[in-house]
Amino acid sequence: MSRPRIVIVGAGFAGYRTAQTLSKTAKGRAEIILLNPTDYFLYLPLLPQVAAGILEPRRVTVSLTGTLPHVRLVLGEADRIDLDGRQVHYTGPEGEEGTLTYDRLVLAAGSVNKLLPIPGVAEHAHGFRGLPEALYLRDHVTRQVELAAATDDPERCASRCTFVVVGAGYTGTEVAAHGQLFTDAQVAKQPLRTGMRPRWMLLDIAERVLPELDERLSRTADTVLRERGVDVRMGTSVKEATPDGVLLTDGEFVDTRTLVWCVGVRPDPLAESLGLPLERGRLLVDPHLQVPGRPEVFACGDAAAVPDLEKPGSYTPMTAQHAWRQGKVCAQNIAASFGDGERRAYRHKDLGFVVDLGGVKAAANPLGVNLSGAAAGAVTRGYHLAAMPGNRVRVAADWLLDAVLPRQAVQLGLVRSWSVPLDTASPEMARVPGRPGTDRPSGSTSGSTSDEGGRPATAHSDDAPGKNRAHSEDAPARNRPGGEPAKNQPGGEPARNQPGGEPAKNQPGGEPAKNQPVRGTSDLAPPPDQPEPGPDVAPGPVRRTDRFTEGDA
Repeated sequence: MSRPRIVIVGAGFAGYRTAQTLSKTAKGRAEIILLNPTDYFLYLPLLPQVAAGILEPRRVTVSLTGTLPHVRLVLGEADRIDLDGRQVHYTGPEGEEGTLTYDRLVLAAGSVNKLLPIPGVAEHAHGFRGLPEALYLRDHVTRQVELAAATDDPERCASRCTFVVVGAGYTGTEVAAHGQLFTDAQVAKQPLRTGMRPRWMLLDIAERVLPELDERLSRTADTVLRERGVDVRMGTSVKEATPDGVLLTDGEFVDTRTLVWCVGVRPDPLAESLGLPLERGRLLVDPHLQVPGRPEVFACGDAAAVPDLEKPGSYTPMTAQHAWRQGKVCAQNIAASFGDGERRAYRHKDLGFVVDLGGVKAAANPLGVNLSGAAAGAVTRGYHLAAMPGNRVRVAADWLLDAVLPRQAVQLGLVRSWSVPLDTASPEMARVPGRPGTDRPSGSTSGSTSDEGGRPATAHSDDAPGKNRAHSEDAPARNRPGGEPAKNQPGGEPARNQPGGEPAKNQPGGEPAKNQPVRGTSDLAPPPDQPEPGPDVAPGPVRRTDRFTEGDA
């Protein structure tokens, strides 16, 4: 008799925990398949520390194949789910299409960036939901400080040293808090104009910072931010974003080259494509995390509207804490559906919240006890070490080194602005020139957050950038998915005159290989709805124009 097959869509907090628990309980009696666009689980709460240069990127990633024995990883993004046929249709990283049949399905696709109809935001802002975005912000902030120090124009210096963060929730508050410390440390080593200091602004239409938390924690965070020099403006947001700055709702125009969008999340659109009952975009499930009328389908995490049994009539909020716990219950109920154990309803007890404000400062209320200062900082870091499913020693070592050594404020240039647009379906995957695939309005399958807008349009797998792209192109590097640039080209950087700089001969990796065959004009022609590559057009399927990274080289 064949083993039952369990397919888990997404490897965020809910999907990873489901796979982890099933791997331990099934013990080879079921085939467990995890569908995810990356081969790692991303520990999102520490992402601001990556952007601030405290942690190296790999510290916040946990290998799926290395920590999930008896789980088969399939790299790809779910495009469509056939509930009647019990099939998941997906697209792999190199554009190949595949189908997975299942006996049990777990939808843990997570959430995506919440976009608002504000002019210019999609073109000029960057999100903060994936590792590429954190790496880009780290490089971008470093570059702006360096360019500000080199200019003799005081207005341009002030513009480059102004950083605007929209959204005063967990992510936005931590980004602003860590960012101010990061840039202050850089300025201490840079000959900026007399009296010039980096300015971080935190905006939100809410009445206070961290409005979802206890008011005492909110006051603690607000005090730390203001003492550090962050310009906190509540009841204010962005009315319009332009290449030169942002127009605020109070009428003030702020000159800036940096706009970070942290306004919150909404459920992944993949849930909407199923045609099942929804609650504000989230898939309605019963307390056992099963979809009514579809006993073989389970949902958990941000994509599921789980009844809150502690507050009848409401649903559990979209937090990592709930997603992690729901993943465990989901796995136990799947095992029970095969006769192993008994079903249980999801109930939770609030353990408190922690907000890392950088340095030794934090705001925390473990088990309802409100803490601030160094005590809160110790509890916060202890909680993260306990919650991480891997890399604990490496993270602790980076924290220790950061406490005794200065941070390395260098820009690697591996992630360009056009490769991490706000309107991406997969912030966990940086866009590369010529990446194959089709627009996928259903959103990402990752448990990390992402945004609707679909995958890049179909392109030739050898559509890689090279020198003088209008006349010739380099052949793709061996074993590089999506027809990425030739060997030794770092980060898939664009050719001359493409936004985000060029792989010139002074850049690491050298010039593209010479004597590459010239492709026919039919191969070079862009899709009908895409303009020819040029100074304001990113290569490959990326259609947006990004002028926010003036100075990229």
